Amino acid sequence: VGCDRSKNLVDICGEKHFQAFVCDALSVPIRSGSCDACISIAVIHHFSTAERRLAAIRELARLLRPGGMALIYVWAMEQEYKNQKSKYLKEKNGSKNKEKEMNTGTAQRLLSDQGSDNSSQDSAWSDQLLNDLKDEGCGAKPAADSRLPVHTNRTSFHSQDLLVPWHLKGSTKKKEESVDTVLVPGGSKESQELSPVFHRYYHVFCEGELEAVCRSLDCVRVQKSYYDQGNWCVILEKL
Repeated sequence: VGCDRSKNLVDICGEKHFQAFVCDALSVPIRSGSCDACISIAVIHHFSTAERRLAAIRELARLLRPGGMALIYVWAMEQEYKNQKSKYLKEKNGSKNKEKEMNTGTAQRLLSDQGSDNSSQDSAWSDQLLNDLKDEGCGAKPAADSRLPVHTNRTSFHSQDLLVPWHLKGSTKKKEESVDTVLVPGGSKESQELSPVFHRYYHVFCEGELEAVCRSLDCVRVQKSYYDQGNWCVILEKL
């Protein structure tokens, strides 16, 4: 049984004859202790506060029966780990058009984080958690004044909290209605019209951070914590 915040994605699952429904990951309408296993792939890094990220993991634990297992994947701050680049970085030159899609102006400017509602208590909790981590080599830079940097696709991360451009493909808008432009590489003054660009919030995790959040819950045990192709991953067991 799958669930997602996006009705369109859930509809695709239905077309493929999978069981899925729309819901919020912080409040899943499934009975407590009824799941043998849960997976959360590329979800928790979209929550904008430490409190919500913890709540999402607590909700996973609630669904599990005693002895049940959960697998969690989140995007890693460290896209180059043990001298190995992640697939994300390696794909930088994998498409002729990928880099052309980068909006030069958008990538450089800072955007207001309209969805930010970090409380002082939440920030203090997050700061304390990070201070407790053994590894201090993450090099994360806090976002100042509630403004978030826009990430340049297929490059290393320079901030833990950021916005990642998402280019809408197959837009039905006419060419003259295009909402974004990009400078052609090489200093040319010509511009290339693009599909609409949206920005998704991410909190990329430093080494040890996801594991530390999981260990703060007394209802689960961390069975395994590891790095996999630019992601930090944890396997939990419900106690």
